[in-house]
Amino acid sequence: MNRLVTAERALRTAAPHELLDATRRVLAELYAAESAELFLADYSLTALQPVAVLPYTTEPVSVHNSVVGRAFGAQEPVVESADGRVRVHLPVSVRGDRLGVLSVTLPDEDGAEGVLEELAEIARALGHEVVVAERDTDVYLQARRKDRLTLAAEMQWQLLPARSCSRPEYELGAQLEPAYAIHGDNFDWSATADHLMLYVTNGMGEGIEASLLTNLAINALRNARRAGLAIDDQAALADQAVYAHYQGRRYLSVLMFDFDLVTGRVAVVDAGSPQMFRLRNGSVEPVAFEAQLPLGMFEETDYVTQEFRVEPGDRLVFVSDGVHAVAGPQGETYGDAALARAIQSTRLLPAAEVPRAVLRELTGHRGRSLPDDDALVVCLDWHGR
Repeated sequence: MNRLVTAERALRTAAPHELLDATRRVLAELYAAESAELFLADYSLTALQPVAVLPYTTEPVSVHNSVVGRAFGAQEPVVESADGRVRVHLPVSVRGDRLGVLSVTLPDEDGAEGVLEELAEIARALGHEVVVAERDTDVYLQARRKDRLTLAAEMQWQLLPARSCSRPEYELGAQLEPAYAIHGDNFDWSATADHLMLYVTNGMGEGIEASLLTNLAINALRNARRAGLAIDDQAALADQAVYAHYQGRRYLSVLMFDFDLVTGRVAVVDAGSPQMFRLRNGSVEPVAFEAQLPLGMFEETDYVTQEFRVEPGDRLVFVSDGVHAVAGPQGETYGDAALARAIQSTRLLPAAEVPRAVLRELTGHRGRSLPDDDALVVCLDWHGR
């Protein structure tokens, strides 16, 4: 335990851009580690980028077919041995948000098992410090990029929360594509002791204009939420903010949810095109709500909440129209049936991996790698209390 305290203190006192160097020193001094590398998941969740050469790192590792990627996907330490040495790959995560992997080379294969839990704790501590350090340095944000972000995408990623989150009551995962050139789609969430608020947004337009519209709307919703307002009032105030600026020329669609973590009751405001599908007892079905006007379309729109209930074991999948309405090579839309099959085929995956897997299936339907529109998938696994 004294080693853990020493390691955590060293990470807390390190300069923001020197966290990896501090980790290497700690591991060498306390565990005789020969080397340590930090890999961070890129924006598309397809590669793990080594934090090495900036502004763009070199030799990324695949998330899907590598030992490092296995530790990232399983969220468990993975040990590999060679020539008497052992290399331990440790997930770097913060409250369910999967950041990357810390790979440590130790000289003694026999001694690795005894320190595995301590190394895993150091990897978790490193994750927390990386999140804090990103307020003061671009090192880790740059390391995540295997390509250059468009300006609109830069604005969107800075607006987003984590891509995954977990608590005893639920697990969340979300992903956007094209990751390096997104425009207006967005997701947001915030939790308290007894509530989870979740927002799925389908922005209008392209490029910077779409990103500016979404930024205005999301910050208006957050402003209302942080004032303690219910979601119908949040929608009304955000609607006024968007209309006041654009006068109805631009607007955006949003699905808003307030989950009661104690009872499973959910209040909903459906203001547009994002859709929800529910996997319950092995069956997938779309769940429709009474559609109301998108935010900012008309002045002083009133919004009303609807209710439904989630049960332990439910999986909810939310998609933007860039998923549901995307056309294949022959013009056929993806639609409810294809989405139901995709949700069924990914039912054994954790919530954090479902969005990326659904988007891979969508790419197969589309017949080309780059979409014409933003595609957003959010997955919520409900456990309840």
